Formats: sequence, structure tokens, C-alpha cells
Amino acid sequence: MTRSLYVRVVLTFLAAMAVGLVVSVFAALALFEEKIDRIGHNDMVAAGEEIVRVYEQTSPANLDRFMQSMVQLTSYSVQLYSNSGTMKSFKFRPDTDELAISREAVRKVVEGAIYRSTSKDKRTFVGLPFPVGGERQALFLLPSSRNESTLTRLMLTILLLVLVTGSICILIAAIYVVNPIKRLTAATKRLAKGDFDVELGVKRKDELGTLARSFNEMAVDLKQLEQMRQDFVSNVSHEIQSPLTSISGFAKALKDIHPIAEDERVQYLDIILAESGRLSRLSDNLLKLASLDSNHHPLEYAAFHLDEQIRQVVVNCEPQWSGKNIRLDLDLPQAAEITADRDQLNQVWTNLLGNSIKFTPEGGSIHIQLRTLMDGYTVTVSDSGIGIAPEQLGRVFERFYKTDQSRSRSGGNGLGLAIVNKIVALHQGSIRMESEVGQGTKVIVHLPAIPPVET
Repeated sequence: MTRSLYVRVVLTFLAAMAVGLVVSVFAALALFEEKIDRIGHNDMVAAGEEIVRVYEQTSPANLDRFMQSMVQLTSYSVQLYSNSGTMKSFKFRPDTDELAISREAVRKVVEGAIYRSTSKDKRTFVGLPFPVGGERQALFLLPSSRNESTLTRLMLTILLLVLVTGSICILIAAIYVVNPIKRLTAATKRLAKGDFDVELGVKRKDELGTLARSFNEMAVDLKQLEQMRQDFVSNVSHEIQSPLTSISGFAKALKDIHPIAEDERVQYLDIILAESGRLSRLSDNLLKLASLDSNHHPLEYAAFHLDEQIRQVVVNCEPQWSGKNIRLDLDLPQAAEITADRDQLNQVWTNLLGNSIKFTPEGGSIHIQLRTLMDGYTVTVSDSGIGIAPEQLGRVFERFYKTDQSRSRSGGNGLGLAIVNKIVALHQGSIRMESEVGQGTKVIVHLPAIPPVET
């Protein structure tokens, strides 16, 4: 049988209360037993002394009747021992058991001492000397069980009421605690089915409120991730479909059109090769991003000169920028040593320079500047290209994002800056872009000279 959380909470409370009461009772007895016995002894001694005083003052003719009246008055049972050992019992209640008192205790009292029971005795009692007609007898007082039983019933009733009231209160508290958990469970099931438009309206400041707020934040993040996944699939499908359509169309044209001019055939083949290259670059970039995201290829740190690496990238891209008559200026200090992943940073400079070349018109200029800071280096790549609108700057590092139709016609797939941003982030650096339409673009990359220590 599956127990609900309500039952578990109540049972846990009852078990805790029972254990607490048992421990408390034994602890209280251990701590106050001696004090309780002392108070009981003092009360019985005072009652016994009062019986002796009244007897001496009144000298009643009938001792038995006198004792019985004293018993009813004091609520203590009495056992009276003579010198010969004869015992008379005067009970407060008829069902009270007589107590077997040792001869040693009787002897001490007869000799004039006041006797108080010890831990060796079965019950609590006291003994006082009691003069009767010139003979000293032993008067023993025993506590009545009436008051004790009444107190016991009172304590048990109080404990029962505490348990019942506490159980009701803890049940109400359990409902207050469990209801948000039920709502959280229902929301989790909706989330598991793909419904991300869930929100828990739990406005509490305790741990459950914190859990509910965390759940709401998780639902929002999952919704964003799902939207990103859908956009990614849509973008990839679009990027693949466009070149495939071109390749398929021109391949069919080459196959179906028998009499075709040589220059037209070469043009068709050039388009097919260009679109195939576009697909290849898209595939490479997707694999690159997937690798960076999954950390399957961790950074391989090595010390090298950053200025030399940037110069080499500029040399490698010389056919592109010289073919457009672009003036390229370098402001690079000597021996700028950095510890980083050489291949990954090479990809960063290649992508940034490639973007600048692509969107800088004929006869434009590109300026690359390297500055040394206290905590690393700042590389700035500036161009006199077409620029980017201010409202689009916040999205330029998103995957597949293209700012305008001019960039779309350039053959890019919108992954270059996303790869750059990811590599810089893995190096614990930062990247930002400044641009105005028609005024060119500036990209600022900050990198630490030495990779931070992983903790």
C-alpha cells in the first residue's frame, strides 16, 4: 500500500512525539526522582507529626477510631507496630495493599528515630515514634494511590490531547506543504510532454517558494532552448536546401540540354562547384560548433607569439584582400607572447579578417591593431566596409543570423562569428562589435595572456 505524504508526515510526527515523551519521562524521573521523594517524605513526616500532636493533646480512648479518622483526614494509610511486632493497618482505601516493612526499620523507629524509605524499599513511606500509654510504638505512613491515580489519568489525558491536537495541526501543515508539491508534479508532467508554457503561481519565501521559482526559470530556459532548436533545424534546412536546389537544377540542365554552348556549360559547372563548396563549408562549420559545444576537443594550450600568428593569417589571406585592392595596415608589437590554443585562435583571426575582406568594397581599408594590457591582449580589427545597423549589433554572434540581404548574397551561412564568439569564450576572453551603416565595422577581442587556473 502506497502511503501519501500526508500519512507519512503525521506518522513521523506521532513517532517523534512518542519517542520524545518516553525520553522526557525517563529523563525527568532521573533528574527529579530524588527531589520528588524528598518532598513526599517531608509531607508524610509533617502529617505524622500532626497525628502524634493531636493524639497527645486529645488522648482518645479508642485508638483504632482515632487512627481511622486521621487516615481519612490526611489521605495517608497507616501501619502501627507495637514493641512485640504486632501490626495494625488503617487503610485510606479498602483495596490498598499492606506494605511489608523490615524489622530493622521498625526497630529504629521504636528506638526514637524517624525513618525514611530508601531506594531499596518497594514503596515510599516514613516512620515516626508514636507513644501509646507509656509505650513507644512505630507509626508508618504510606501515600494513598488516589491522588497518584488521578494525577496519572490527568497526565495521560493531557498527553493524549497533545497528540491529537498536534496530529490535526501537523495534518493542516502537511496540506499547506504538499499542495505546492502536487502542483509541481503536475507541471513537471506537462513539461515532460513538451508543454513549456507552464508557470507555478507559488508565492512563498521558503524552500518550496525557491523551488517553484527555480522551476519557472527552468521552464523559461527550456522553452528558449526548444525555440533555438527549432530555429536551428529551420536554418540548417534552409541553408542546405538552397545550394542543393541550385546543384540539382543546373545538373539537370546539363543532362537535359544536349546542344549547350561551352561557356554556358562552364558557367553551370562553376555554379555547381561553388554551391558544393558552400555545402562543404556549412558542414565544416556545423561540425566545428558541435565540437566546441560538446568539449570533445578540449583546448590544447601552448605558448606562442600572437603578433606572428596574426601576420601569418594576413599573408595567407593576401590573395583575397589584394584582389580587391584593399589597403591593409598592421599595428602589431613585437614578441606578444600568449598561452592559448594556436589552431583555435588562428580560426578566430581568419574568420574576422575574412568578414572584413568580404564586406569591404574595392579600394577600402582594413586596420589590425594589437595592444598589450595588464591582464592580456586586445586585438582590434577595423574595416571601412558597409557597416551594420545599431539594432542588429546585439544579434551578430547568433548562429545563422545574417544582418541584411547583402550578406546573404555573399554566400555566408551566419556561423563564422558564432564560432569566433565560442572560441573566445572558451579562452575566458570577450568580444564585442562596434559599427555604423556606411561607416565600417570594428571588432574588439580581449584575451588573457595566460589561461585562468581551473578550479
